[in-house]
Amino acid sequence: MNAPTKGRLLPANAYRKLEPGESYNPIIGAGQNVPEVTVWSVLMALVMVLIFSAACLYIALRAGSGIEAAIPIAVAAIFFGRMRAKKSTILENVIVQSIGQASGVVAAGAAFVIPALYLNAIQPTWWQIFLACFLGGSLGVVLIIPLRKYFVADRHGELPFPEATAINEILVSGESSGGSAGKILLTSFGLGAAYDFLAETVNAWNPGISTTSVLGPVGEWLGKIRVELKINAIAALFGLGYIIGLKYAAIIFAGSVVAYMIFVPLMGVIFGGPEPLVYAGVSYNIAEMNAGAIFSAFIKPIAIGAIATAGVIGLIRMRKIITSSVVLGFKGIGKKGGVSDVARTNLDMKPANVLLIQLLATLGMGILFFVVCVLAKDFTIGQSILYALIGMVISFLLCFLFTPVAAEAIAIVGTNPVSGMTLVTVIISSLVMMAVGLSGQTGIFVALVIGTAVCTALSVAGALISDFKVGYWIGATPRKQQVWKFLGLAIAALVVAFVIPIMDQAFHFLVEKNGAMVSNEDVLPAPQANMIAAVIKGLMTGGQQPYLLYGIGALIAVVVTLLKIPTLAFALGMYLPIGINAAVLAGGFTAWLVAGSGSSKREKEARANQGTLIASGMIAGAAIIGIVSAVLRLDWTSFAIRFISIGKEFNTETVADGVTVLRDTPAAWYTGIWGQLLGLLMFVGLGVITFVLAKWGAKMQMKEEDS
Repeated sequence: MNAPTKGRLLPANAYRKLEPGESYNPIIGAGQNVPEVTVWSVLMALVMVLIFSAACLYIALRAGSGIEAAIPIAVAAIFFGRMRAKKSTILENVIVQSIGQASGVVAAGAAFVIPALYLNAIQPTWWQIFLACFLGGSLGVVLIIPLRKYFVADRHGELPFPEATAINEILVSGESSGGSAGKILLTSFGLGAAYDFLAETVNAWNPGISTTSVLGPVGEWLGKIRVELKINAIAALFGLGYIIGLKYAAIIFAGSVVAYMIFVPLMGVIFGGPEPLVYAGVSYNIAEMNAGAIFSAFIKPIAIGAIATAGVIGLIRMRKIITSSVVLGFKGIGKKGGVSDVARTNLDMKPANVLLIQLLATLGMGILFFVVCVLAKDFTIGQSILYALIGMVISFLLCFLFTPVAAEAIAIVGTNPVSGMTLVTVIISSLVMMAVGLSGQTGIFVALVIGTAVCTALSVAGALISDFKVGYWIGATPRKQQVWKFLGLAIAALVVAFVIPIMDQAFHFLVEKNGAMVSNEDVLPAPQANMIAAVIKGLMTGGQQPYLLYGIGALIAVVVTLLKIPTLAFALGMYLPIGINAAVLAGGFTAWLVAGSGSSKREKEARANQGTLIASGMIAGAAIIGIVSAVLRLDWTSFAIRFISIGKEFNTETVADGVTVLRDTPAAWYTGIWGQLLGLLMFVGLGVITFVLAKWGAKMQMKEEDS
């Protein structure tokens, strides 16, 4: 790329390597006094953090995939900034985006690890979740600051920064346009919220569509041989598929087809005889098990093995980046900055403050571990101090080693290998803790908190390096981006600490099936957390584990890699319920139809460009409603969903331990063919409305470009 594509304000050397003696001059020069951190920019950013932290967490828990919050936040900053009496400056928009981006990265760090605590029957408090996310995120910030100049200035034009480039183009283009994008974002937000409110809160139709019901006798016959296609027809999943695109949505769905349409029926055919199958210390009567039971018992462990192996393969593929980044991290120790850099656009936090925050965050982790060990009442004070010190050191070292890796990966390929590095973190933490005598539930807790901190640090480091690059191109003050990022992290961590317990209370990560407590794969599958929970349980508690099934999954991951198919996407598809992946595929297919429509190349591109906005808005709206629906299922709202629902009758019941719980009884029309056909019709209607919305957005975009 020799010159900017849309950003007419950008210098010609914005995206290319500088010639000897040449320098890059940003849009806003170092000597210009332009409003940057203002009451408006901070408040706007905090609103974005609140919305997108909840949205990103919700979709990660329900579908196992994160969404990129930076682009819709940048669009929202431009749109609402233009509505002010005094239009917001481009630097204010940079700050909104920079603070707001904390939402997605903290949510990702939490969603990938925290549910593993619940899956191991551990109930963390809100403050434990908050501290794990906030302290880890803070380490991610201060560990990457010494490397800012190297990544964004010294290697200018060498590193492509794909995500930062997209954000930069939006912010720069927004100086002359941007109204249409904001309208599309808000409209799709309302569409997603309204649709999922009617589908999942009011229960006006049945979004859980199954071939067993819809296909009548044919579907019933297929069900007998354990072949059943489902679709969870809600806007949140449709939007996720739209933003993923047809290619990856199809790969994810292919993983489901292998799991549900091949492996599950095959298990029934091979082991469905009169003799029970005994495996990993458990006896299974396959002939009496339905497709869901077979999937949970045998296919999920295969998928977990595939997901874990996919993460390791990702690390192996990035070994050169990892090696060079670790070396770079050591070189960054003690580098001077801040006060010696006179130019505003090159001003970092003072090195003393950076080191102080590193120390405080690390000590904070140690105190958290100490309190956890003391509250367990199984250890002496001396043992608790020892475990806390070891956990503290492991947390810092792994954050220190991996944050440069995350930054360079984002700068080069736009993808953060966070799954693989988090898995390695949990394994290392578990082995070290076991070596010093800490195991069982407390050991699991400490290892998973370390995993949460490191995962959040990696996510934050990758996002922050993109922020720095955007600020470098436009002319923001790095120190302000760094300082105010902590506020975004704190608010995002609070949202996460509030939402995860609510989701558990309303839907439960663990549910009872056939007398056993198992993962709630239908509502809260959280695949990465399930993978981590299985690995750490095997390490910390011993007992018989389905290692053969894990090995089969690992072999599948290797074969898929050799076939040059994106391994993690395929493995996630094997783990997630097919109903989720079918809805994602529908969204991806709609995105493909939209991108291929239009009478000219320009019109096709304009329609395709609406994808991120439509999908992000739809997911955010649906996610907020999903969380509201969860709140309405809690006792402290008097189970208010009872007075809203049409298709399900909700009643309260007091169980043996005196706790009041909510039970639902679906109406006959809701579970029958008509309720599901109505759900299918409404889902098709959602796709049609999305298509029309993309056409409208493209028309407005082209009109703005011509004006």
